[in-house]
Amino acid sequence: MKRKYLYYFFIPVLFFSCERTIDLKVNQQPDKLVVDATIENNGTPLVILSKSLNYFSTISPEELSASFVHNAIVTIGDGNKTVQLAEYNYTDSSGFEFYYYTVDFTNPLQVLTGKLNTAYNLKILLPDSSVYTATTTIPPVRKACDSLWWKPAPDNPDTSRCILFGLFHDPPGLGDYVRYFTGVNGQPYYPGYTSAFDDEVTDGTTYTFQIPQGYNKNDTLKVSSDDFGFFHHGDSIIFKFTDIDKATFDFWRTWEYAYQSNGNPFSSPVKIIGNISNNALGAFCGYAAQYKPINIPK
Repeated sequence: MKRKYLYYFFIPVLFFSCERTIDLKVNQQPDKLVVDATIENNGTPLVILSKSLNYFSTISPEELSASFVHNAIVTIGDGNKTVQLAEYNYTDSSGFEFYYYTVDFTNPLQVLTGKLNTAYNLKILLPDSSVYTATTTIPPVRKACDSLWWKPAPDNPDTSRCILFGLFHDPPGLGDYVRYFTGVNGQPYYPGYTSAFDDEVTDGTTYTFQIPQGYNKNDTLKVSSDDFGFFHHGDSIIFKFTDIDKATFDFWRTWEYAYQSNGNPFSSPVKIIGNISNNALGAFCGYAAQYKPINIPK
């Protein structure tokens, strides 16, 4: 019996003796340029430039506003025409001021509209003379959403909740990449929790896919809500389905994986794969967009 008691005594002592305090010293890193640039068919380019913030920075509206990069020379070309973008600002309902670059609509010669199956070159010259470049493609429309329909959410006590389905056709041949968004009741288009997909499993098939509602990634409480991913009776929905190139897919696939792993101590580290030169963060993304509406009656 004495040996048994000694065994139970030494086991907890062993575990407690293995504890040690780890003091992490995280060095402050110099800020980097962050690029969020897009162009889609029948649309004009949109470029948002900012400076990165350190991991332990206290993020306030003032700091976010101060992170925007001003007075950059931003040009976009398609091989035949190159235009210089103008800087604009927008103030939302909360008073937050937002800055972005797009075409100068007052000058028809400086307007560039996205076209299918076309490559675009982005060049950014900052006031400190540093230069950043990127290339993206608006691919042809290959993958299509043939139809949409809805059903009441099964086994759900809230009878107002609905789920959305789509029928998709993937042509034969690997290398088709897509990303989806949903716009509900006139609100902005938001991507799904997982929004970018390749065709390794679906190549050459026609298949059904449940489409969860997209959401604002800044709304961290939305993911934990019981209402997450559902639509509702009375919703007017526009499904935005886009063909994308591999660089755009790689960026959003790795970005979403990093986002979903945030705060998980057991997740593997992931490098977000952007396509901006000179060590900048972010990506220049082209979208071949299709829009499909559906209304769920009250």
